Amino acid sequence: MPQNMEIPFAKDGESKIDLFKKRQIRKTFHHSEWWFSVTDVAEALLDVADGTDYLKKLRQRDEGLREGWGQIVTPLPFATAGGMQNINFINIEGIFRLMQSVPSPKADDFKKWLAKVGFERIQELQNPELAIKRAVVYFKAKGYTDEWIEARIQNKLSREQLEDEWDKRGIKEPRHYGLLTDAIAVGTFGVHIRDHMAIKGLKPHHNLRDNMTPIELTLTTLGEQATREIAKTSDAKGLTQNLDAAQKGGKIAGTARFQIEQETKRSVVSRENFLTERQRKNATLPGGVKDVMERVVKVPKKEKGSK
Repeated sequence: MPQNMEIPFAKDGESKIDLFKKRQIRKTFHHSEWWFSVTDVAEALLDVADGTDYLKKLRQRDEGLREGWGQIVTPLPFATAGGMQNINFINIEGIFRLMQSVPSPKADDFKKWLAKVGFERIQELQNPELAIKRAVVYFKAKGYTDEWIEARIQNKLSREQLEDEWDKRGIKEPRHYGLLTDAIAVGTFGVHIRDHMAIKGLKPHHNLRDNMTPIELTLTTLGEQATREIAKTSDAKGLTQNLDAAQKGGKIAGTARFQIEQETKRSVVSRENFLTERQRKNATLPGGVKDVMERVVKVPKKEKGSK
């Protein structure tokens, strides 16, 4: 597969128009799933000319649908000939609720159509292996090696387990997740995440882990797994105790990093990344980063008496 080939995964806010038996149905990707224009769905499912008017009458006679309409339908932006407009969209669950109120001979065909165009993320939730397979295809298409892909997937699974553990232990705010993650990174690599990104020439919108080397990913996974085990065994609660666990977990991975560097005579923290050549040329290092690079990328010398 060509390295520059992109797998067309949907992104948040992405909009498309699909056809169901020659009827156009607008859809937009929102919160990791496809949402469909409720008017278009009604017209296609019920074969009516004016879906808006039909839905209005339907809500008048179906009290349950009327009362829950605000939870079923969500206004989302969609580009139209007249510019960007908010249109009422409905997700897969909402469509099935709608089908309960409007039995239609087209229901079975419509369900099959949904399975083809809208069930990707639901399938992944029900079958995690499918999500992993898609990730492998995506990264291979981007040019990553099998070694890197294996390390990245293991890292992703480990990270999800750690975040679940943090959630159980009272970590709820995004900034606290950031503080804990940075503490592990400092213990593991000796630098803050922002400095690690700068060493690789990355900008804030880039993903550091997608630009790590396999050994960097493996050590990141080790630090996060160690943190999780320490938090569990010490029954860490709240930010302060979990921060202590994160520092200890990072230190364990940092010890492994130092031993690798002693044996290989080169720094684990690497400038290597997976940016395109154009992106590399456009990447600029902020002031003060040169000193960080010289301090971190420099191969550590053995201490006297060390083996």
